[in-house]
Amino acid sequence: MTDWLSVQLKDKTAVITGASSGIGAAIARRFVAEGARVINLDFTEPGDDATPEAHHIPCDVSDHANVSAAFDQIDCVDVLVNNAGIAHIGRLDSTEPEDFQRIFSVNVAGVYHAMHCAVGKMLQQESGVILNLCCVAGKIGIPDRFAYSMSKGAVLSMTLSVARDYVDKHIRCNCICPGRVHTPFVDNYLSSNYPGREDEMFAKLAASQPIGRMGRPDEIAGLALFLCSDQSAFVTGSAYDIDGGFTLLR
Repeated sequence: MTDWLSVQLKDKTAVITGASSGIGAAIARRFVAEGARVINLDFTEPGDDATPEAHHIPCDVSDHANVSAAFDQIDCVDVLVNNAGIAHIGRLDSTEPEDFQRIFSVNVAGVYHAMHCAVGKMLQQESGVILNLCCVAGKIGIPDRFAYSMSKGAVLSMTLSVARDYVDKHIRCNCICPGRVHTPFVDNYLSSNYPGREDEMFAKLAASQPIGRMGRPDEIAGLALFLCSDQSAFVTGSAYDIDGGFTLLR
């Protein structure tokens, strides 16, 4: 690459949770292209869209001991991207306790576990960048997303708290709030819930974004690169919408 962000992560070690597919895989590809040593912490094996240059450590982010053991294998952490997450559809009355706990254990506790393990290394280094993948659902009300919205609201709050507590320790923390992004998750959701109507429902989902389409994983990766590079050295405690105008028109 020859643009102004070229090799902005040269010789940096970037840990990305959930980089085996989708947005995480796109971020990993972009970071590798920018010179980073990427470590993928993911419960699943890397998919077809994962970058082979990323070192995969099998890891269940919902289990603190498992996450701690993974970080014990990593000498330094210059960048942490908390991307791993799961979805749930339902209102309060249709969300069972086990549904709520499952979302919390991955989307909230998983982010805590990774940050808790990474920040000690960053304090020793006296530097570091944390980027959390939030969602527009954490900032505005979206129908039938009770538990998922709760989890992303918590991610936003944790981001602000970490940014405040470590601003004088040369550790920055921000989050990205995407709208709907076309990933394998979307395709699997449509095939499972609308067999034979995938194209029709895909068009409806795309049309719900004011810009007229879903986002692309590489677009999220571009913003992630900026926030994890020195180009954003003056940015911390910020939540960046990248949603095709979704929140703008609410």
